Amino acid sequence: MADKIRTQFWGGQIEDVMTEIARQASICDVKLLAPGMIEAVLHNNEAASGSTNPMAFKKMRELLMMGFVMREKSVERLGALETQELVTTIREHLMERFDKLGG
Repeated sequence: MADKIRTQFWGGQIEDVMTEIARQASICDVKLLAPGMIEAVLHNNEAASGSTNPMAFKKMRELLMMGFVMREKSVERLGALETQELVTTIREHLMERFDKLGG
């Protein structure tokens, strides 16, 4: 029971962050799943953005960094395999909702 609650908690937290990242990527017209795009955003390369919205780009970049921290914390709490399964499930769900993710 406790494992299920922990998994639901981390799944919900990760999904919330990933949903907001996808929303900001749509605003910025950034195709996050295209090769090298996440790295470009993390390196603060606004040229990766198809629009000029510095606030949305900054928020997306900060959320990406937070997402990586959350993933590491999730691995510590749930284990690598369960975390990867969560992230894969959430990513697939988001790809259905946001076509601008690219890749």
